[in-house]
Amino acid sequence: MTTSPKPTFFQSLVAGGLAGTAVDLFFYPIDTIKTRLQSPQGFSRAGGFKGIYKGVGSVAVGSAPGAAVFFATYDTLKHNSPLPAHLGPLTHMISASVAEVAACLVRVPTEVIKTRAQTSSYGEGKSSLTAAKFVLASDGWRGFYRGFGSTIMREIPFTSIQFPLYELLKSRLSISTGRKPLYAHEAAVCGSLAGGIAAALTTPLDVLKTRVMLDMRDSAKDKLPSLLMRLKGIYVAEGAPALFAGVVPRTLWISAGGAVFLGVYEWAVHGLMGW
Repeated sequence: MTTSPKPTFFQSLVAGGLAGTAVDLFFYPIDTIKTRLQSPQGFSRAGGFKGIYKGVGSVAVGSAPGAAVFFATYDTLKHNSPLPAHLGPLTHMISASVAEVAACLVRVPTEVIKTRAQTSSYGEGKSSLTAAKFVLASDGWRGFYRGFGSTIMREIPFTSIQFPLYELLKSRLSISTGRKPLYAHEAAVCGSLAGGIAAALTTPLDVLKTRVMLDMRDSAKDKLPSLLMRLKGIYVAEGAPALFAGVVPRTLWISAGGAVFLGVYEWAVHGLMGW
């Protein structure tokens, strides 16, 4: 089996930006439906099936840099890990977790704006720019990072499942085919399986993240509950099914999105490296 060269930092950055933009724009309507299913005001009052591209402006701004930062960090750490080869899954887990924290510094502000625009939190017909102005006016700059902790709490378990599984599936498929690197469509299949499994298992954390971002109480005036208390409150008030609200669209979206995200990334890397 032939080996493949490693992408440079710049190549990972560009390929990641292309992958993030492609997946978020393509699957945005499913994300909107999932977010409205998780909204405390209910699916219909949050907008139902109307205006499923509301808030897409924030995604267009945040997708490319967020994904670019993730892959540039992930590839750099993965290829420079001091851990031995037999601890590859641990290397992938640590690399993905650190990369996700870095990406969230870019992505969370756009997630806050997107989530509130999707659920008409500021009224019908409000754009992403209007939502951003409301966040700044009511909460200041810190308002753009509301839900940062819950997002990290969701993303680290998610990436800790997705990327070691993705790398394992790619490795097994490479051994089976005797070819490395894999074709982009083969990597896409691995990404789809890994993303779907990780998405289903981490849905309760995604519900928690959505509820935190939709909570517009002023943290300077009101004592807000901890993440654990919020999670317990959802379970007590609404039952266990509420913790898995939106699990089907989330799993389908991220499974299909994983195929596009990682498939486009591999395709872009192959093109940039001239494979």
